[in-house]
Amino acid sequence: MKDKGLHTRAVHAGETPDPVTGASAPNLVMSTTFTMEEPAGFSINAFEGEIPYIYTRWGNPTIRVLEEKLAALEGTADCVAFGSGMAATAALMFESLKSGDHLVISDVNYAGTAELARGTLPAYGIATSAVDTTDLAAVEAAIRPETRMIWIETPANPILRLTDIAAVAAIARRHGLALAVDSTFATPIATRPAELGADFVVHSLTKYIGGHGDALGGAVLGSREGLEPLRTHALIHFGGVISPFNAWLIARGAATLPIRMRAHEEGALLLADFLESHPAVARVNHPGLDSHPQRQLAKRQMRNTSGTLSFQVHGDGAALAERMAKELEIIHYAVSLGHHRSLIYWIDTEAMMESTFKLSGDQLAHYREYAGDGVFRLSVGLEDANDLCRDLDRVLPRPTQAR
Repeated sequence: MKDKGLHTRAVHAGETPDPVTGASAPNLVMSTTFTMEEPAGFSINAFEGEIPYIYTRWGNPTIRVLEEKLAALEGTADCVAFGSGMAATAALMFESLKSGDHLVISDVNYAGTAELARGTLPAYGIATSAVDTTDLAAVEAAIRPETRMIWIETPANPILRLTDIAAVAAIARRHGLALAVDSTFATPIATRPAELGADFVVHSLTKYIGGHGDALGGAVLGSREGLEPLRTHALIHFGGVISPFNAWLIARGAATLPIRMRAHEEGALLLADFLESHPAVARVNHPGLDSHPQRQLAKRQMRNTSGTLSFQVHGDGAALAERMAKELEIIHYAVSLGHHRSLIYWIDTEAMMESTFKLSGDQLAHYREYAGDGVFRLSVGLEDANDLCRDLDRVLPRPTQAR
């Protein structure tokens, strides 16, 4: 499929008609175990080369369809699917790092990743340094002799700040380090980090790739050699295995990813323009806007600016969030993103600093440039953009006559 177009790969990669029934759609194989033609050892280590289907924790034909489709979309040699985005993240971190090692990680990223890096890894003897990865000098300065990996997320959740993947990849190469990129917001439609020098690409499949808010999943993509320890050790011994049913749902969602991402981007840009002109809104963060401070990087690095934005409001954001939860009719007040339904959620800066990011000084000041005292993260779905604008306009406050 490597010589086929993006839409063709999204539909057909990993799939073939069933040789027995001729079924066009891929089968859903829910079996946990598979019959064997001859006895063999009880451990995966008993097998050499290609691992046969023996037990679904080791591998499953439906999960393999998803992995091959994702690798074709991302342009990597292989993919290992996991039960959630955090299962994929934890597997890659714990398989790549050991006690005494050091990780350089973006100071702003998905909350679960941030909390794993800041809280859990140090408890296992793995040191971490959270840096503003827009500052390449800061990235390089954070590297130590014991550093083994750089981890970035672009666009970064929740402020939509970008990191120059190619530039950080050059730093990683100079120091002999692995580079992992969480590309969940971008998807393979917008950015393919492996083409820019990344060793590993991480996705929460729960978001845009699945696209329908009904299946948890995660994936790590890269070279076969790089992913081999994840497949033969982390997946099997940590046990973060994706359900074949979820893999089947996500693979079905991935087939429409290219056309959905066009619609998400179009809707997000219309909403972003509407919000920038609204008197209640102080700032909008979206890489497709000319007002985004890294607009030129977005043009170089992203083929699609995705469907999630964040915005600050004048006045009390927390009080407005309470009103949104009660009064929005189309947009759901709910966590997550990348679904066909639009979702919005208030992310309070002080609360995030206390629980997750723990930034101070210049790093906190830079975060506040994007977030102020808090931001609403809005994942624009596939509804009519005008309906979404009207839904927001009903709940956003208007200046008083005195003002």
